[in-house]
Amino acid sequence: MAANEDHLGDVKVMVVDDSKTIRRTAETLLKKAGCTVITATDGFEALAKIADNHPDIIFLDIMMPRLDGYQTCALIKHNQEFKKTPVIMLSSKDGLFDRARGRIVGSEQYLTKPFTKDELLGAISRYTSGNP
Repeated sequence: MAANEDHLGDVKVMVVDDSKTIRRTAETLLKKAGCTVITATDGFEALAKIADNHPDIIFLDIMMPRLDGYQTCALIKHNQEFKKTPVIMLSSKDGLFDRARGRIVGSEQYLTKPFTKDELLGAISRYTSGNP
């Protein structure tokens, strides 16, 4: 995997989750791979930081206070400036309904928590390498 991680150095990743543990875990894994990491605790904070930081890819928890992941994803995808930004939904639930709802609001992929380093880096490679 080491050779594959080299191109992640210029990737700006946002991790949005109300769990400090999940944010820290993802941030540690992604920084080791050379990514720039921006974190947010909920949808409102994420929307403000997306406008300021223009991340290349967003990992978005579904269950959050104030503005959940589905609502946040829908708002991102309805914004002309950010609608092409890949959004990966994160959830501890692995239901068909949740996956379908994620697709409906425009997410590219759905990862079940706890996710692995390979799942995170794989999603980043898949949606950010070679994109215009």
